[in-house]
Amino acid sequence: MKIHEYQAKALMKEAGIPVPAGVMVTTPDEASAAASALVAETGNPVVVVKSQIHAGGRGKGRFVEYPELGGVSVVLEGIEGGVEATQAKVAKLASEMLGSTLVTVQTGPEGKMVNRLYIEQGIDIATELYLSVLLDRSTSRNIVMASTEGGTEIEVVAEETPEKILREEIDPAFGLTDFQAARISYALGLEGTAVRNGMKFLKDLTQAAVDLDADLIEINPLVVTTDGTVMALDGKMSFEENALFRHPNIVALRDPSEEDPAEAKAKEHGLSFIKLDGTIGCMVNGAGLAMATMDIIKYVGGEPANFLDVGGGADKDQIAAAFKIITSDPNVKGIFVNIFGGIMRCDTIAEGVVAAVHEVGLEVPLVVRLEGTNVELGKQIINESGLNVVSADDMKDGAVKIVELSQ
Repeated sequence: MKIHEYQAKALMKEAGIPVPAGVMVTTPDEASAAASALVAETGNPVVVVKSQIHAGGRGKGRFVEYPELGGVSVVLEGIEGGVEATQAKVAKLASEMLGSTLVTVQTGPEGKMVNRLYIEQGIDIATELYLSVLLDRSTSRNIVMASTEGGTEIEVVAEETPEKILREEIDPAFGLTDFQAARISYALGLEGTAVRNGMKFLKDLTQAAVDLDADLIEINPLVVTTDGTVMALDGKMSFEENALFRHPNIVALRDPSEEDPAEAKAKEHGLSFIKLDGTIGCMVNGAGLAMATMDIIKYVGGEPANFLDVGGGADKDQIAAAFKIITSDPNVKGIFVNIFGGIMRCDTIAEGVVAAVHEVGLEVPLVVRLEGTNVELGKQIINESGLNVVSADDMKDGAVKIVELSQ
């Protein structure tokens, strides 16, 4: 689960991590008022207007409606024109940015509509750095990644200058040690009071990652101010879905408008669904079987349109909902239902598929492979349904048939 920058910074602030003052707004009037309040609070005439979407690269992104306008704008008008000039510029930017589509390297060409802005105080920056804490699933440990190349996408740094990325693995029994925090701080070139501030920042951030069950906290850039303060100028967080039951406050931060509608619908029905770019819709029970199904579809020349695991305890209504989600994708040219009935009974799958097809119709080929508990009953239900369904003997046979039929 991802959250917005302003939400991530609120969580950081609760954890004692320094962040600039800022206000989330949804209208030009709110933006103007927030800018005025920030100038009065901080005494700094410079404010920054930031688009809030679940994607990186906002600063270099461009709006479809306003190609000259980026997703992050620094407002300098107040330096000479006072707070009134700041308010006027911020209101103008907000009127253009809100409701417009921002395209970045991470959104794809379709972009994302901006519904929220974050109005933030300007910061007197001496140095820009990169810092993240992420879960390494191969070791089941958090690692710190840091670089002096702040403001640059870490993927670019990894490709062009990998030697500039420092990695530090955290032992969960001890957390980030003082020695590790000092080593990272010095490697980032911190000096004087910034070293002490940097060490505290690192320890607080790595502890927050554990406390929040975050699988990623990324700060790009992490900045050192002219007085040696170490501060998160940006903030990206994502969380381990399976741990959200421990964090109802984080669940409340979910923004459904930023999620794929099909994936959001799947969550409502307790289904595991991820939309992909292919043309073969997949309905499978079990994550391992789902991945194997996608692999064999690619092996025989097709491209899966989704990952969909209905799980072992799905009922007829959930199966029907899963089928509707698959058929709602206009790119789907064929559907492969591949079920190994263990806990999940084949007759339950069959009843759900038949009910969904009768409700939404079937305009693309459908191949069904059933095996396991109540398999004969499941096949009987489908055979007697009157549906135009092709049966498969095994997984590869089903993959070959659906790829051929979809073409």
